[in-house]
Amino acid sequence: MPEPADAHFLEAAASLAPSGAPAAPGPLSGARCLELFDAQLGSRHLDLAARWLQARGSGFYTIGSSGHEGNAAVAAALRPGDPALLHYRSGAFFLERARQVPGQTPLWDVLLGVVAAAEEPIASGRHKVFGSRPLNVIPQTSTIASHLPRALGLAFAVERAARLGLGTPWPRDAVVVCSFGDASANHSTAAGAVNAAVNCAFQGLPLPLLLVCEDNGLGISVRTAPGWIHAAYGSRPGLAYFHADGCDLADAFAVSAEAAAYVREHRRPAFLHLRTVRLMGHAGSDVESSYRTPAELAADLDRDPLLATARLLVDLGAATPAGIIDLYEAKRAEVMALAEKAADAPRLSSAAEVMAPLRTAGPSQSERPPAGEPVTVAQAINRTLAALLDERPGLVVFGEDVARKGGVYGVTRGLMKRAGAARVFDTILDEQSVLGLALGFGLAGMLPVPEIQYLAYLHNAADQLRGEAATLPFFSSGRYRNPMVVRIAGYAYQKGFGGHFHNDNAVAALRDVPGLVIASPARPDDAAGMLRACADAAERDGRVCAVLEPIALYHVRDLHEDGDGGWLAPAGGTVPLGRARTYGDGRDLTIATFANGVRMSLRAARRLAARGVACRVLDLRWLAPLPVADLLREARATGAVLVADETRRTGGVSEGVLAALADAGFEGRAARVASEDSFIPLGGAAAHVLLSEQAIEDAAEALVRSAR
Repeated sequence: MPEPADAHFLEAAASLAPSGAPAAPGPLSGARCLELFDAQLGSRHLDLAARWLQARGSGFYTIGSSGHEGNAAVAAALRPGDPALLHYRSGAFFLERARQVPGQTPLWDVLLGVVAAAEEPIASGRHKVFGSRPLNVIPQTSTIASHLPRALGLAFAVERAARLGLGTPWPRDAVVVCSFGDASANHSTAAGAVNAAVNCAFQGLPLPLLLVCEDNGLGISVRTAPGWIHAAYGSRPGLAYFHADGCDLADAFAVSAEAAAYVREHRRPAFLHLRTVRLMGHAGSDVESSYRTPAELAADLDRDPLLATARLLVDLGAATPAGIIDLYEAKRAEVMALAEKAADAPRLSSAAEVMAPLRTAGPSQSERPPAGEPVTVAQAINRTLAALLDERPGLVVFGEDVARKGGVYGVTRGLMKRAGAARVFDTILDEQSVLGLALGFGLAGMLPVPEIQYLAYLHNAADQLRGEAATLPFFSSGRYRNPMVVRIAGYAYQKGFGGHFHNDNAVAALRDVPGLVIASPARPDDAAGMLRACADAAERDGRVCAVLEPIALYHVRDLHEDGDGGWLAPAGGTVPLGRARTYGDGRDLTIATFANGVRMSLRAARRLAARGVACRVLDLRWLAPLPVADLLREARATGAVLVADETRRTGGVSEGVLAALADAGFEGRAARVASEDSFIPLGGAAAHVLLSEQAIEDAAEALVRSAR
């Protein structure tokens, strides 16, 4: 059955006639209009081909761009060197951008994505995305506004890099363009990113960001209230607003050029509201007639942007109705020939091929002991950050309260004075924007070290790590990367402060992000060495790293008795990624633990030794990748393992440790003791649900006793 949009265009184009009125002079010549029409035609026929491929079982993606082809005008208004983060209905933009760069094969590239072919040049068959390194199109997946913080960060980073005298992959006067739909404009992520953009403008901070809202009035079946986008974004102080009819190529071309020129000249954010229609439904499986009336569907067909461009070409005398149909059918033939060829393209054939971008490995690294005066965990982190700032001109440190105050716990004290306010600076209180800045700095070739003030605060922004940071190398086959080292103050055991939001042990949201490196240091020397290892992995391999810093151990000095200085150690040295650390050589039991659990386990082990139970304590140090080889070695040395886990029984670290032992065929005894499946309450009540030294002792004795 033919697509109504296809049949309607052919019928309406055949009956076109010149309006008789002289064409108004404007920036869009007949020749330029034909170029943009070619991009629009290519985009439409890619949509038709995607549905044909799906019908024959060869294609896997049918969310199309039909009705949004006016975004070719946005591409025409920008330069190929302007980084673009695109909505998934940006086919015409992608084709017009590719026309500006010699040697590109965009129709073929998009079709390879539709069939998930291994030779597709950006995601290599992992997803259908609009992305290209030569075109400076940064791939996005399901863009429900989650890419707006990254776009904000990239625009900020382009300007900040120039201020610091650093180069980026883009020209000094680049404009960052980010497109999204009207439904996505309602998402809290979009609201937060736009708020951060206007906050920058309010402070006079340069931000060359062009936000393009392609408004078709629908979010799948949910209608956007008429006039809402203009009401919400049309009069925001600090955000220039431009409106164009995306179904009228001449209007879209003129207004897009005006908006792009404004951002490029003034280095301030702008909002381009492009009114469009949606043809052929949300995707191939979407039956629009179940929620839209025949009159509405017919009205959208009459507003088809391809038909409007055809009418414009006839009025300009650049084409006849018959010539329009010839162009349309010639593009159909071109695209369908490529689709038939793409249908048989090889697919990814193994887990190793699929996961290749997640397995970036740098050179082997050996552990180097630190030297110098003993310091606390907080001091070790501070000194390491200071050294990294001195060594690496592209490293920036930022977050809430990190600059003038020096952090809530003084961890970043003195760094702004040392490196300057352009490299160590405070952000607004919005974790999505903090991580979006990091995404942008990483894309710009710098090394961001953002701070999330408390682990509990990460959860409302975790998708910036999961859905954006970790996926970029995966869906670009490593062609794009956003290295970063996110410092997160976390875990529990703070005394006299905070309750849940300042004592949080929920790490599951991080542990299941593929490719994310998670460092969890306990001692000062490890905190310094692991932070440096993360910086190396980020800079060298593009890794996304999270460093979970135990707040309760920041300023601890002693281990067993007051004044013993047993928790002080020199900063410096290096710690290899994915390597554990062993304390003692007891033969009865291995206690595997991390973070606060290390100090608790060492204290418990001393008391157990007095009762004849000889333990060794294994500090896992890395929660991802888990140090499985070290774990197995120490487990087999004693034949018994107790996992002391300060996180929760459900979703905590101990589940992964015990699974690793089982997967490796460990035949000894294994048990665990963990905190309860509870939020952490205020005050002394926390002791009822958190792992304790006494619980570790009792479980250790029980496990050893069971073998005697």
